[in-house]
Amino acid sequence: MTRFSARTETAPAPRAETEPALAGLWRVVVLNDPVNLMSYVVLVFRKVFGFDEPTARRHMLEVHEQGRSVVWSGLREKAEAYVFTLQQWHLTAILEPDETR
Repeated sequence: MTRFSARTETAPAPRAETEPALAGLWRVVVLNDPVNLMSYVVLVFRKVFGFDEPTARRHMLEVHEQGRSVVWSGLREKAEAYVFTLQQWHLTAILEPDETR
């Protein structure tokens, strides 16, 4: 008759890889759309981000001419809030990881 040991060996649990995906910097990107007037986009940038007129116009022109503009970069929670706010103003905005650092 064989006896089994009551003691069992357990391997350490693998670490979740979700934390690095949330950490780091994220970008708020505004995409071009055929609906909003350029003056409206400038107004929204000034109200949401507090941009001065030349900065807001520069980002608006970048959206218009290149199809997109990175308007803000920082922590994910704040970036998500900006994307939500821009969408409430009916702009097409997305969130993407900032992999430049």
